Amino acid sequence: MFKTIARGAALTLALGTAAMPALATETIKAVVIDGYPARSMWVQEFSNFFIPEVDKRLAEAGTYKMDWQESYGGTIVKPKGVLDGIKLGLGDIGIVTTIFHNSKLPSQALAAATPFVSSDARAVAKAVDEIAKEFPAMQAEFDAQNQVYLATGVVLDTYQVFSREKVEKVADLQGDKVAGAGMNLRYLEGIEGAAGVRGGLTDFYNMVQTGLVDHAMLWPEAAATFKISEVAPYMLQADLGAVNTKTVTVNKDYWEGLPAEVQEVLKEVAVLYRDHVAGIAMDRAQESRDAYVAAGGTITELTADQRAAWANAMPNIAAEWARGLDDAGQPGTDMLNAYMAKLRDAGFEPVRDWSADAAMN
Repeated sequence: MFKTIARGAALTLALGTAAMPALATETIKAVVIDGYPARSMWVQEFSNFFIPEVDKRLAEAGTYKMDWQESYGGTIVKPKGVLDGIKLGLGDIGIVTTIFHNSKLPSQALAAATPFVSSDARAVAKAVDEIAKEFPAMQAEFDAQNQVYLATGVVLDTYQVFSREKVEKVADLQGDKVAGAGMNLRYLEGIEGAAGVRGGLTDFYNMVQTGLVDHAMLWPEAAATFKISEVAPYMLQADLGAVNTKTVTVNKDYWEGLPAEVQEVLKEVAVLYRDHVAGIAMDRAQESRDAYVAAGGTITELTADQRAAWANAMPNIAAEWARGLDDAGQPGTDMLNAYMAKLRDAGFEPVRDWSADAAMN
């Protein structure tokens, strides 16, 4: 009798369990925006690395999945419009090109304000991202733009100078017009008569082709992507340094509506994406130089003495940057000192010691 009751109870329990519906996976929509085209390396890797990695991690738990809607190349915003686009909710997640927004995101210019320090994208990305997490100032700037900071992106190994005519020394830039973006235009201030002309990657080809400028500052991987060798067949290898130019951000209102599990996955994958794109930038650096030469380009290496002369001829843009933040109540000098120390600890010796110069100002 007791066996019969036990069997009946077990059967009832089994049937009851089978009748319980499995918890459904919740789908969360995410609109991703960048004004640059999908062929841009960091955009490609957002599609090919960031999104699949988030999907994989969420699938392991099975509670949530993302419905990604990717909009690049001006579909929703132009390259300079991502910051405002995310702020206004035109996109949920975006890759902000920070060099276009020095007034709104001044602390993001840290690496750009310290040229001739390191041409290793991985080291610069890690150092800037650590600064952003150690000093609240960087994240507060994005918070003021209704955004949550996820991670810094360094997508270039080092800025170089691409020219219509052969350039062998810094003096060859005197009196010429040079295309650049943001802080790197200030690198020209120590060169007599050189004038910076603001533009973006998608503009540089036409700017050089039409003669609006004589040179453009960009990096070899981008030069290959945008076929710069066709209009600027001479590269001066100045090794001006790696610069953080991209930041992955999330609209703050959207972020606050996300489950904690999804937030955590996005934060974790953003750091992996940071290291992933920096690694690709370094892997492609020599490959891109070779492709530039194969396409008819000529590379001339600037001597160590010439690089030192260029660095020392510049105004102390690092000290100015730090002082501007200090005056606004932010720890600019402390951030500069911490950044330079991180890169020294990573084995990089600057051509010009910007933190020492800043201490004397």
